[in-house]
Amino acid sequence: MKSFVIEKNDAGQRLDKFLTKSVPNLPQSLLYKYIRLKRIKLNRKRAEISTRLQEGDVVELYINDEFFTPRETRYDFLSAPKVLDILYEDGNILLLNKKAGLLSHPDDREYIDTLITRVKRYLFEKGEYDPANEASFTPSLVNRIDRNTAGIVIAAKTAETLRVLNQKMKDRELHKYYLCVVVGTLKEKEGLLEGWLWKDEDKNRVFIHKQKKNPDDKAIRTKYRVLREGNGLSLLEVDLLTGRTHQIRAHFASIGHPLLGDGKYGTNAHNKKSGLKKQCLCSYKLSFDFTTEAGALDYLDGKTFEIQDVWFREEFDTLEV
Repeated sequence: MKSFVIEKNDAGQRLDKFLTKSVPNLPQSLLYKYIRLKRIKLNRKRAEISTRLQEGDVVELYINDEFFTPRETRYDFLSAPKVLDILYEDGNILLLNKKAGLLSHPDDREYIDTLITRVKRYLFEKGEYDPANEASFTPSLVNRIDRNTAGIVIAAKTAETLRVLNQKMKDRELHKYYLCVVVGTLKEKEGLLEGWLWKDEDKNRVFIHKQKKNPDDKAIRTKYRVLREGNGLSLLEVDLLTGRTHQIRAHFASIGHPLLGDGKYGTNAHNKKSGLKKQCLCSYKLSFDFTTEAGALDYLDGKTFEIQDVWFREEFDTLEV
């Protein structure tokens, strides 16, 4: 017999999902059979497959030892670079300054060197994350930004943190502000852009319309204010009221003010003249503005974090097109 005591990060999981991850050698068919035959019990009682586990619950398995034979484990994330730019850290979260060019998550071309694999390595080597002792939770990113966009990304260290911040993100109790440089001078020095966005999944490109044209079009709202102007360029602060793929880049390009250095939605002539190899876009400021309780994260309410050394803000006066 082997037993598991449910820890904080495993609470909230369905029993069958927890066991699938905790006892990977146990076939799914036998898992369900053993639950029916009461060879798998919860708190010494008959369990249901869909029961949600609570912290402190005890799961007992009266099954053959062969199912508990450990597999040889090699953690791919240990091959990720150690480089992380940490803006803030406590026991619940990491605020990271992701550099342009780094993926947030693995894709079909890059699996090892991503922001999340770097985070896992960092926490593993720090002793705050051990996959062998975590049956279901793994450190996760709360938000993500495009590969070629720099800026603040939140990493959750615990399951509770991830649940709370995912809900706060959904309820717009986290406010993200971007800096960008666009070509030209905007007539209105602050304003709200509205429209509809359609994404071509095959080309990973979006298109902006003033009116809804397709059933899959998504409403977008982009709030901005001009901070500085000069040399045919404008430095903007942008507040995304909706967070769609490539929204800032495509929205400003659609009104004739593409981002400087943007190879997808920008203007080749402007980019070539500027000599830039990367786009001027950074998610530089994050504010926590809770309107509901945040449990263990209440201490973050009212706090704002900002990246001070945004390269194109510092070099704005030297940029030109």
